[in-house]
Amino acid sequence: MTNEAVFTKDLQNKKLNVVRAFDAPLDLVWRAWTESEMLDQWWAPEPYRAETKEMDFREGGRWLYQMVGPEHTEHSSWCKEEFKTIVIPQRITNEVSFCDEEGLTDTDFPVMNWEKNFTGERERTTVNIDIYFNQLTDLEKIVGMGFQEGFTAGLSNLDDYLAAGFKLRKQMKTSNAPRVTTYLNFPGNTEEAFLFYKDVFRGEFTGKKLTRFSDIELPAEVQMKEEDKKLIIHAELTIMGGHVLMATDAPESMGFKLNTGNNMHINVEPESREETERLFNELSAGGKVSMPLSDMFFGAYFAELTDKFGINWMLTYQS
Repeated sequence: MTNEAVFTKDLQNKKLNVVRAFDAPLDLVWRAWTESEMLDQWWAPEPYRAETKEMDFREGGRWLYQMVGPEHTEHSSWCKEEFKTIVIPQRITNEVSFCDEEGLTDTDFPVMNWEKNFTGERERTTVNIDIYFNQLTDLEKIVGMGFQEGFTAGLSNLDDYLAAGFKLRKQMKTSNAPRVTTYLNFPGNTEEAFLFYKDVFRGEFTGKKLTRFSDIELPAEVQMKEEDKKLIIHAELTIMGGHVLMATDAPESMGFKLNTGNNMHINVEPESREETERLFNELSAGGKVSMPLSDMFFGAYFAELTDKFGINWMLTYQS
């Protein structure tokens, strides 16, 4: 089944229709269209990129962002989406316009009204978008500006982004059941340590066992020395009583500085995104957050913190 974007002009109703399917579950696709951290990863066609200045995703709120060109100050423009109706996770209507950096509408360009509908079945989601114009000449102007080519490229970016994240998410966790594990960091000798623990506890490698950085597709912003790619990004060893040890390599060459005390965490894997947020908010009260909750390239909604008693925690939600 093709995932290519299908564009249809409805001149009588001054409307463009765009339909695109993605091989990812509805919740993940919905977040990719509604969370600025994810939108910035795919929205703009290369060589442009989107940079969010403001995101207030609610009815009456807006998304204000800049489309930044290769020269950054040159070849860039500001856009905004003002949200009219939101039905989670099914439907969004919003008004879209070009603007200045404060959000003042640029009247030299057409205003568009978008209606986005999301439907999902298992691990496949379809986004159906109707874009309405006040005048037929407005529609033709937007098309003439290269909208179809640019939007097609952006949707392809999203396809790649979702494919990488969802693939890793499925690989790293095969069950949605909540659990608590112990997570360890090593300066480059995770494999040696886990082979030692395997022998001591007569344990078994489980899950994805020993996964190296070279085994996964890393995002462009993750820069690694070639020799470091043989290191372990994820290890999982089940020892006595069914307890699971996990680990990753965190060498100084990658910018880490491990000390006794920051190399061990209690890793909590909640059953929902909402429960992950509740635990993060309550555990971090009075403590120190080293990594705030965010969607990571390895497919998890993830955070690291030290609570007010000095205990290190990881929160990892993978649906």
